Amino acid sequence: VLEAERRSGRLHRRFDRMARLVGDEAMRTLAASRVTIFGLGGVGSWAAESLVRSGIGSLHIVDFDLVCVTNTNRQLHAVKGATGKPKAEILAERLRSINPVANIRASVQFYDAAHSDELLEDTPHFVIDAIDNITAKSHLIATCQRRGIPMVVSGGASGRSDPTAIRVADLAQVRDDAFLAATRKFLRRRHDFSSADRWDISAVYSLEPCADPHELEYENGGGFQCVCPQGANDLHGCDHRSVIYGTASYVTGAFGLACASQAVRQLLAARS
Repeated sequence: VLEAERRSGRLHRRFDRMARLVGDEAMRTLAASRVTIFGLGGVGSWAAESLVRSGIGSLHIVDFDLVCVTNTNRQLHAVKGATGKPKAEILAERLRSINPVANIRASVQFYDAAHSDELLEDTPHFVIDAIDNITAKSHLIATCQRRGIPMVVSGGASGRSDPTAIRVADLAQVRDDAFLAATRKFLRRRHDFSSADRWDISAVYSLEPCADPHELEYENGGGFQCVCPQGANDLHGCDHRSVIYGTASYVTGAFGLACASQAVRQLLAARS
């Protein structure tokens, strides 16, 4: 039945409400679109699910990390029984259950210069950057810019509690986001980005100042202690961060939904 549905190319009623919003031709465009998401945390996991529920036909999700119990408050794949398993694989299973005929590819891989060509080999029509490592993030942005791959970049969602403060702007014009400011500096210094005030790269960010984290009772004055199932690693983890900020699903999720919105709207605009 599923193979017959794939071959027919006809709109399935699971997408009835999305189709009523954008129309049949737009749904055909989305079904033929390939999107890659890098980073499947509190932003990327919500972006991925929103895209599949919007009718994107091919989705490549990339994350090297394993599900941690501390992911539960904001990441869609963090459920009972998932701790210690690869985020990409757990989320892919969830996404296939939403749209069984979508092409969902999961890569348990850390994005870096060594793996860039491999992870972008299918030349996606759109990329969502939800990476929180500046070196990796900057390399991805520079690579997509050089290859002409449209993308949206997520700024810092941690330490915020007001989803109504979220905005979208050109990456070169974003203010009040220290993470994106550091990313821009890195792009100019390491990847020869210009000092122009427009790069034609969309960015999602918040106007809300980042709040300092609270010390919690079970830390007994010892500060944050990493309980990640993979422990210390040389890629990116708790031990690489000077501070661990608090997060709220209604903010990280809103960031992810804003990223998904940019993907859908830009894909449809490009084909119109």
